Formats: sequence, C-alpha cells, structure tokens
Amino acid sequence: MSTQPDLSNTMTPDELARATADAMYAKDACSHALGIEIVEVRAGYARMRMSVRPDFLNGHQICHGGLMFTLADTAFAFACNSYNISTVAAGCSIEFLRPVQGGDILTAEAVEQTLSGRSGIYDIRVTNRANETVAMFRGKSAQIKGTVIPIDN
Repeated sequence: MSTQPDLSNTMTPDELARATADAMYAKDACSHALGIEIVEVRAGYARMRMSVRPDFLNGHQICHGGLMFTLADTAFAFACNSYNISTVAAGCSIEFLRPVQGGDILTAEAVEQTLSGRSGIYDIRVTNRANETVAMFRGKSAQIKGTVIPIDN
C-alpha cells in the first residue's frame, strides 16, 4: 500500500492534471535541457513553450524539425497523461508548414480529440510568436499500467 494520499479523490480533474504535469516535469530532463516550459495543463489539454536557441538551427539556419517535433511530442505527453494514468505514444505524425527562425518562440497546444478505452487521439498545433501555425502534429496514445502520481488503492 502506498504512503501517498489518494489525490485522485481530493482534486478536481484540472488540479489532478496540473499535479500530474508537475510530477512529470520534475523528472523530464529533456524538457529542462531544451528549455521547454509548461504554460497550461488541464484534463486532456496541455500548452508548452520553447525559445528557438541558436543551437536549435539546422544547416539552413532554421529550426531543426526534430526539435519542433520534440516540443509537440512533449505537449502530447502532458495532455494524454493528465488523468494520472500512465500513457505512452502508440504513433504520431507531423506536418511542417513553415520555417521557424532563430530567436522565435514556439508554442505547442495539445487538445484531446477522443479518448476511448485505453486509446486516445490528440492534435497538437505548433505556432510561432506571430501565432502562425508552423506545424501540425497528431498523436495516438495508449494507456499502460500504473500512474504518474502514486495513489492509494
């Protein structure tokens, strides 16, 4: 039996989402290294932000697509884990729509489209500082055993 309180019965869904995000973020070395910040988290929703540093630029002097993917994937992870059920990506895709310059600030907004059984679909819109859509990401989630924050049973 866990010594942690059963948070799922004492918090609203949005409070649980934020507590789950805080617990995940504390252990997320990649997000910290890339400067990814949590802007907002609610049940089934996450918004993350990242500044495009000089070391994020590729040979064309635009933001490397892999880093844009990582930001979108991070928002996806925080949205689909917001119910405190351990959840991983089952598949995802991204469409790059416009180049991103160094010094810009990217925001990834993940919105749950459907959650059925253990599977979910999330759309993530990545925008630049001018609020132009620079990429669209779609992720399919799969719930696995466990929780992010321990709960009593």
